Amino acid sequence: MKTRAAVLWAPGEPWSVETIELDDPRQGEVLVRLVATGLCHSDEHMRDGTNMMQYPFIGGHEGSGIVERVGPGVADLEPGDHVVFSFIPSCGRCRSCSRGMSSVCDMGAHIGIGLQISDGTARHRARDKDARLMCVTGTFAEHTVVNRASCIKITPDVPLDKAALVGCGVTTGWGSSVYVGEVTAGDSVVILGMGGVGCGAVQGAAQAGARHVVVVDPSEFKRSEATRFGATHTAETASEAQELLRQLTWGAMADVVVITVDKMTGQHLAPAMALLGKGGICVQVAISDPKEASADISLIDLTSMRKSVRGSWYGNANPHSDVPLLLRMYMEGKILLDEMITKTYTLDEINNGFEDMRRAEIIRGMVVF
Repeated sequence: MKTRAAVLWAPGEPWSVETIELDDPRQGEVLVRLVATGLCHSDEHMRDGTNMMQYPFIGGHEGSGIVERVGPGVADLEPGDHVVFSFIPSCGRCRSCSRGMSSVCDMGAHIGIGLQISDGTARHRARDKDARLMCVTGTFAEHTVVNRASCIKITPDVPLDKAALVGCGVTTGWGSSVYVGEVTAGDSVVILGMGGVGCGAVQGAAQAGARHVVVVDPSEFKRSEATRFGATHTAETASEAQELLRQLTWGAMADVVVITVDKMTGQHLAPAMALLGKGGICVQVAISDPKEASADISLIDLTSMRKSVRGSWYGNANPHSDVPLLLRMYMEGKILLDEMITKTYTLDEINNGFEDMRRAEIIRGMVVF
């Protein structure tokens, strides 16, 4: 079949919205008609060349839609089912999944290749060339074919144009505070960066009962939005937040710092660690250049103050259980999703959306098909 998609042909170029060819789903695969997809900074990293992929490349990984066709061997999905894509596929059977670590399922190795998990071939073709997919989902398209392991069935009462957010940003941020940072009632928490992931981290910290939730972001717009999601205080810089924390905590400083900046470098770590008090946890979420291999950190501070640094991938969540959980919380008014979507775009306006992101004018942009 023919469908339309936003295709990247080389790093640094804009997304090209064009008609592509899409094959039928094969063994263990499903054809999904997209309803909405979020604009995540990870897609921008692919566009600007921070992270590389073979081309042509179809972006998008934070999506939701309706199943239109299922391939052989798919017994638990049928046409008409509503699904959210998990940007990390999870099989439920490998060693990681069986230990409750579905965010690092063995199938996740395929996201760096971008071809179908089942046989390593392509279902999408742009200008007669096999196209790779962001996180083996390629949600910047009106239709896509994905492996069953990337689909999470949800109830039809959940608005699909909001549900997409839980496929990446919200779950990653929420889990980074709740699961990785282990925020508990009375804690003081700092979130460095107020994009989609940071917004999820703020909500997770607030839900866990944090006494102080301090958002640090250079954007005045994002700081002004932070309080509606649970932030108690904001600061423009880490230095400003350091003095604020001293006053709020009588010098004890933060229990948890979550780093959700747009692009991580080794220079971000030392200021984050300086915000922590004794026994504090620094949660590193933000994506860096794969070549980044050094970090500024005081080793004596790490040791003598009993601080720790923890990596967070997808918020260390288990998508097939946590995505439905967060969506039920949204339906009960405990998680805000509507308010995260600052602006919606058509597929043809996708480059406008990313320009708004680069200008820090949105919390989350959403392409609605």
